Amino acid sequence: MRHFGFTTLILAATVSAGAHAASAWQALPAQPPIPADNPQTPAKIELGKTLFHDPRLSSTGTVSCASCHSVMEGGDDHRPVSIGVHGQTGGRNAPTVWNAAYHSAQFWDGRAATLEAQAVGPVTNPVEMGMADLGAAVGRLKAIPGYAPLFAKAFGAGDSITVENLGKAIAAYERTLITPNSPYDRYVRGDKRALSPQQVRGMTAFAETGCGACHAGAAFNGPTLPMGQANLMRFPAFADNPYVARFKLDEDPGRFASTGKEEDKHMWRVPTLRNLAYTAPYFHNGAVKRLDDAVKVMAKTQLNVDLDPSTVADIVAFLDALNGEFPDQTMPRLPATPGDLVE
Repeated sequence: MRHFGFTTLILAATVSAGAHAASAWQALPAQPPIPADNPQTPAKIELGKTLFHDPRLSSTGTVSCASCHSVMEGGDDHRPVSIGVHGQTGGRNAPTVWNAAYHSAQFWDGRAATLEAQAVGPVTNPVEMGMADLGAAVGRLKAIPGYAPLFAKAFGAGDSITVENLGKAIAAYERTLITPNSPYDRYVRGDKRALSPQQVRGMTAFAETGCGACHAGAAFNGPTLPMGQANLMRFPAFADNPYVARFKLDEDPGRFASTGKEEDKHMWRVPTLRNLAYTAPYFHNGAVKRLDDAVKVMAKTQLNVDLDPSTVADIVAFLDALNGEFPDQTMPRLPATPGDLVE
């Protein structure tokens, strides 16, 4: 696993605005990466959408993927941490599902190599969806008669209701959840009227401050990496400031919780900056409620820079220009529930 470390962060942060030329700015591609072993098909996408919204994939029949990742708005749930089965709460903020397909690894700590792997992870998490194991989840789907024809249409006849196909279907749906054609995208494609003067100033300030050291690329989540290779950064990089204690930024050890490796302490996958207006509160613990505060926190904890209020306002205006166009969402009709399905 390649780590983008502290030295890289500091070196990149010193790049001048001139070096960060307009050619470095990238519009969001019309389609995210699609793995060869899971091509997109209408039947698979529709099945994935159905599964994404089906609370019967949880032990209590009350929590679906959409419970924490509402595609009717920001792709999250706007709580600092989400509520799972039996009212339990997790330790991390629900990241947005919008544009997750552009990440090379999933979850806040990048522990899942693919969307397929991420899709089935919460199903057996005891705090989130609480199924005993993935076999129990497959058994639940097989007990719902209406799912057999949907899986057969998506994956072919035979024993198609499997853990692998469950993950593939949800991932296929999630790869449709992209938000292109933001004002920023139109601007870098040549429409110089797409951004306001303040947003253009913010774009320059974003580059001059060094924000692009981590938040580069079309999705503002770092460079394009092979699937499964997370773009990780240390957060907080500079801990000697009041923000760290105020927002409890260093209480969660980050990727270390998954790997147990010392070098992974406080390492996090760089999140996208798109649609931030829709995804408050911010950071892995949801401790920062306002976007202007989040900008100040990032400048100080990652670059050791104190921004003046006008620069903060300009950067916030630029970040608002990253709000893209959301594709229309229609809610699926879930297959009927047998009366003895959920105890």
